[in-house]
Amino acid sequence: MSILLTPVKIGGLTLGNRVMMGAMHLGLEGRQNAEEDLIRFYTERLKYVGPGLIVTGGVSVSPEGEGGAHFLGFYREEDRSRLKRLTERIHESGGQVAAQLFHAGRYAYPDLSGEEAVAPSAIRSPIHQHTPRALTAEDIRHLIHCFADSAKQAQNLGFDAVEIMGSEGYLINQFLSPVTNKRDDEWGGDFDRRMHFAIEIVRHIRKRVGLNYPVIFRLSGADLVDNSTSEEETVQFAKRLEANGVDAVNIGIGWHESKVPTISMMVPRGGFIEVARKIKNNVSIPVIGSNRINDPQLANTLILQGHCDLVSMARPFLADPHILHKASRGEYEAINTCIACNQACLDHVFEGKTASCLVNPRAGREAKWHLTPPSAHDRKKVLVIGGGPAGLEAARSLAEKGEDVHLFEERDQLGGQLHYAKQIPDKSEFNETLRYYAHELTRLGVSVHLNTKLNIEQMRAFEPDLIVNATGVKPRIPKIPGVELPHVYTYPQIFDQNVQLGHKIVIIGAGGVGCDVAHYLLEKGEYNITMLRRKGKMGEGLGKTTRWALISKLIQNGLQFMSDLSYESITHDGVVIRQEHKEAPTFMTIPANHIILATGQEPHTVPDLLQLQKEGFNMITIGGAKRAGELDAKRAIYEGARIAYETIETSNISGMKRP
Repeated sequence: MSILLTPVKIGGLTLGNRVMMGAMHLGLEGRQNAEEDLIRFYTERLKYVGPGLIVTGGVSVSPEGEGGAHFLGFYREEDRSRLKRLTERIHESGGQVAAQLFHAGRYAYPDLSGEEAVAPSAIRSPIHQHTPRALTAEDIRHLIHCFADSAKQAQNLGFDAVEIMGSEGYLINQFLSPVTNKRDDEWGGDFDRRMHFAIEIVRHIRKRVGLNYPVIFRLSGADLVDNSTSEEETVQFAKRLEANGVDAVNIGIGWHESKVPTISMMVPRGGFIEVARKIKNNVSIPVIGSNRINDPQLANTLILQGHCDLVSMARPFLADPHILHKASRGEYEAINTCIACNQACLDHVFEGKTASCLVNPRAGREAKWHLTPPSAHDRKKVLVIGGGPAGLEAARSLAEKGEDVHLFEERDQLGGQLHYAKQIPDKSEFNETLRYYAHELTRLGVSVHLNTKLNIEQMRAFEPDLIVNATGVKPRIPKIPGVELPHVYTYPQIFDQNVQLGHKIVIIGAGGVGCDVAHYLLEKGEYNITMLRRKGKMGEGLGKTTRWALISKLIQNGLQFMSDLSYESITHDGVVIRQEHKEAPTFMTIPANHIILATGQEPHTVPDLLQLQKEGFNMITIGGAKRAGELDAKRAIYEGARIAYETIETSNISGMKRP
């Protein structure tokens, strides 16, 4: 690292490096009995080489401004006490922390907070069900003081800085945009008046905290909403922030209602960094670049090239709490890279759950999940059968605990269903997960056996203390007449066999796997694809934050979708379906040169393993072998890790049981 890990100043605060751990709402903040979980989450990321500055998830400045369940608020005494203990523990761990001053505006949840949502104008967000109340001039002045009071509270509670949340379509951003601000008073109209609310907040905060206390502003570099704030206005606003005492601007991208993906896997790494560069060219205060920067080497390059002065990484610290420590040692292959899947972080938070990470299920569980190495006498011999995501994580975490782990995989490569996922356009980040596991298994001394299928006698002779059944899934074949015809393929055959397909394709099944197959084929050639589903929506079950973008891309590429039907038969000409109507059912043939089955999975059952379990061998079944359905790497990896962190820690596994 030539510059990333060098010191930098924000106002009067010196940071040890140029990485800011961006604000993330974890769902732990206000949850009952979760204070230690929250503290341990942050302090874990300060071991060895941590971020130069941590920014908390948003802390609301007033009751109606909470952005969902389990938010903290500066207006509650019990929350201030929690925040005080948090800053103390972070400082004890050698870190520095900023509080994000937050108000959701029309993105608030009145049904959760019990307060009426408010906004510059009474305009409902397309992603919310309620219409906010338009703030009065008196309300606005009150909120300005709430922001200033909260900044002073943060300073008194030991926070090293504050970040004002003015991005992602929250309240301050709503004042700035002509889409959401239709006022004709001093708080709306031309851009000078639309800026008034934000500038007054900055001025009042600066007055309350003094000249030397660092104030960061999370600025929307591009709203990605039609007819919103222009690029010229955004640059003008950044200059005004600097003139009024802001010490650094952190560049956010997009609103929650934007129709352009901003943080999902389909966004290229550093895909919006030019927005930060344009702002940097017009201000002299530090500019913090963000969005899809998941690689320290990329971050270093972006700073060297003058795109920004610092980088903000949020989810990469979920995936690997020690990402900077590994980078400082040049151990890039050891980094567990964030793949931007959103499945266990953002999707969890929007569902009211606590945030975690698909590739690192220990995230959010640091206070509960810690490994106790066994003594040499207690070291267990573990057989892991299956090298998919569940087996990989079971082998990795058990070996990290210190067990003697042997991993057996029938195929010539590890990864299981991840090898299909990595071939999907915009899902190449799964290559990073496979790279990480290959590195870890080697580092931890796992005995890996490829192209190996153990028989029951070999498994008995191994005398394992524990067998982990991670044999995964196989495609479910529906009972449709004609399914055995030669132009019908399962989805694994499409990926494994380089099948030459005709122009017209019907995919039976429109869940996540069916959508991935369609995406894969449309990227490879010009196909006429129709997806069929008995009932429900296309892509149902995919994550809330990523489904819409994938479906939009498929539809834009001409994919046809049909639902509310039954399958009568498969013929040489296509798929015969039946649709119910009031008058009479309608039968029609969907023409196809080839038919692809994406009709779900079922556990890959291995009779020898079932027999060993009957004989009394200690066995734990995980992943798809335990419960099939839609492919679920998040659950598979979690179950693999849980064996080491929970099951084996509390079990009485002490040796092979004889029948």
